[in-house]
Amino acid sequence: MNTKKVTETIVGQGMLPLYFNTDEYVSVEVLRALRRAGVKAIEYTNRGEAALNNFKKLVEIRNAEMPEMLLGVGTVKNRTDTASYLASGADFFVSPGFVPEIAKFATENDIFYAPGCMTPSEIIAAENAGIGFIKLFPGDLLGAKFLSSIKDIFPKLLFMPTGGVDTTRENIEAWFKAGVCAVGMGSKLISKPLMAEKNYAEIERKTKEVFAIIKEIRNSNFKPF
Repeated sequence: MNTKKVTETIVGQGMLPLYFNTDEYVSVEVLRALRRAGVKAIEYTNRGEAALNNFKKLVEIRNAEMPEMLLGVGTVKNRTDTASYLASGADFFVSPGFVPEIAKFATENDIFYAPGCMTPSEIIAAENAGIGFIKLFPGDLLGAKFLSSIKDIFPKLLFMPTGGVDTTRENIEAWFKAGVCAVGMGSKLISKPLMAEKNYAEIERKTKEVFAIIKEIRNSNFKPF
């Protein structure tokens, strides 16, 4: 899956849901709930020993039930993890920080990679390495005003905040008005209590609600990303 296709998919849906659960069954059912809500790309977080095996199961289910779904892996911090997940069927990668060795590998092989950045220096380093999509992390600490103040000096880059992005219209709208192309949504959308309760219907409902909010915002009168 090339960089252009992944970028278009994430930008098109305006949101990238991300989650992890140690339970394989729960991980699969969350994936199904997100697909029912209309999601076309998800990020499964690389946390703990169960992550890789669970991801392999997600790929198996994706291939059998939803071949159009893009499965990415988050919290990759080195080439070893990247290689393991790529061999297991990962379509794209996301990091909490900028990892030069992953960026080099990704750009040389036309693989989508979104590094986490929180300073102009980190963003510049990523841009100079050939990266075009930046994950602003942690989003809740940086805030939409941060992006507004630096967006004009990075006209060729796409930005997506992750970490503390809320599901409220007020929060989502602030980010889009600041110039993001999408928002990364984790625990505010796919919370631990909802997964513990196996309340997949609520995850589906909340995801549809967020999609509706993003559509309304994009159709309103504000400067597009």
